[in-house]
Amino acid sequence: MDKQLNGKVAVITGGGSGIGAAIATLFAREGADVAVLDRDEALATSVAEECWASGVRAAAHGVDVTDGDAVRQAMDAVAQEFGGIDILVSAAGILDETPLLEMDETTFDRTLAVDLKGVFLAGRWAAPHMVERGGGRIINIASQLGIKGGTGLTHYVAAKAGVIGMTKAMALELAEHGILVNAIAPGPITTPLIEGLSEEWKAAKQAELPIGRFGEAHEVAPTALLLASSPGGDLYTGQTLGPNSGDVMP
Repeated sequence: MDKQLNGKVAVITGGGSGIGAAIATLFAREGADVAVLDRDEALATSVAEECWASGVRAAAHGVDVTDGDAVRQAMDAVAQEFGGIDILVSAAGILDETPLLEMDETTFDRTLAVDLKGVFLAGRWAAPHMVERGGGRIINIASQLGIKGGTGLTHYVAAKAGVIGMTKAMALELAEHGILVNAIAPGPITTPLIEGLSEEWKAAKQAELPIGRFGEAHEVAPTALLLASSPGGDLYTGQTLGPNSGDVMP
């Protein structure tokens, strides 16, 4: 059976763990060359080695997604090494639980910088390489909380709602270049990211879910594969897909 991403070059931010790592390794198994970007270069290298084991080319870059120059340089380096960029997955993110009445500006600004500005910067500097290729796919990892809200997470909800809105704007602007832009808004997923949430918050959220459980990162990755592949993803742009255990039903 043919692999769905043969000949493609994918860049995954936040690829060193969680959903990003699951997507990176799945894309590699489906034939894509993969560049893993993460603030923790050791984690990025470990995931890149897993990708190598699938018989594709892989690279690791230690990158802070809030640093525009670093993001631009990494995208340029990947394009030079692999011959271009076809797919971008923006999965880098941070999460902590802070009540609104206790939240300071530093906490709010840091979350917006990573979870929203980081998505902008990755798209801004990957898209020109896709224009050169005559098309591409951008997949932004949002959250179902960006649709429905959540207690103790004003900063995170604001960022993820921004990702959903920005995805629509990017889709409209980049369509003429053959670039399809979509978001994935997972529900609660068992990853290192949710370690910043209290056990009380997690128990209350699990009780709300029709499926009755949190998801796993490998259960989200196939949605990214759909959006990245052809013909499966060919008619999606400006959309937000929701592997969320039933937490949001649009």
